[in-house]
Amino acid sequence: MGIEITEASPDRVVGKMPVKGNTQPYGLLHGGASCVLAETLGSVGSALHAGEGRIAVGIEINATHHRSATEGFVTGVATKVHGGRSLATFEIVITDDRDRRVCTARLSCMLRDSA
Repeated sequence: MGIEITEASPDRVVGKMPVKGNTQPYGLLHGGASCVLAETLGSVGSALHAGEGRIAVGIEINATHHRSATEGFVTGVATKVHGGRSLATFEIVITDDRDRRVCTARLSCMLRDSA
């Protein structure tokens, strides 16, 4: 997938992913690739929010694909919208190199003690 995380905190995670190698047969960024980027960033934020000795497990993701991307990179910014003891939810906005919104996703992770 080629995801590179460039910023990570319990409240905000930023990462980028190349379009090349993550396309469907028509040369457009695959919607599933956008979901992988979103889930990666939201899961990192959820794990950081959960803290040491706890884990984050994705339980729900949704995504709206607004426009296509055919080249360059897409950048995702995951922002915490809820952070509790047992659940964390992040909104992830994915944009192209021209700062146009490609996808908006929301990820909820269950937080639990590690085994």
